[in-house]
Amino acid sequence: MSEHSSPADSHGPITRAGALSPSVAAHDHDGGHGDPHADGHGDDHGSHGGIGQYLAVFAALCVLTTMSFLTYSSVWPWRDEPHVGWAFMMAVSCTKAMLVVLFFMHVLWEANWKYVLTIPAAMMAIFLALMLIPDVGLRNRMAAQERVLHMARPSDVLLMERAAESQVLADPASH
Repeated sequence: MSEHSSPADSHGPITRAGALSPSVAAHDHDGGHGDPHADGHGDDHGSHGGIGQYLAVFAALCVLTTMSFLTYSSVWPWRDEPHVGWAFMMAVSCTKAMLVVLFFMHVLWEANWKYVLTIPAAMMAIFLALMLIPDVGLRNRMAAQERVLHMARPSDVLLMERAAESQVLADPASH
């Protein structure tokens, strides 16, 4: 702005009250495009992919659910290793949750502030879960004597199961 120019020259016409006219204020607010929804907060949901994308996500969810279901069938190659199946099902469940959150909850199209909210919360959740590991691992170190006497032990549970099985096999008519 030069030393001889007036405020009206740089910002448009000024009303009697000294404020910008409504047309100039609207022009300055939306970046000069005249579109009140130009800031990205409009009600236009057409950019969210359409019905085809939702059907593709639905089909992916169906395939992933089938994959989880097949871990308990005879076609699953690691039938004798349940931990592999559990890990696979957790991975499939996390993938399904991610698809639902991204597409059906429209997080994919949110502004970048979503990272400011989710990353610290996820880090805190991981931190809190990791802080429980010593409590779970050392829970019996300072247990009371009465609790130690009456707590279940894996060998006791196996002995009770074997005794129940042998009783059923010895006398199947009583059960």
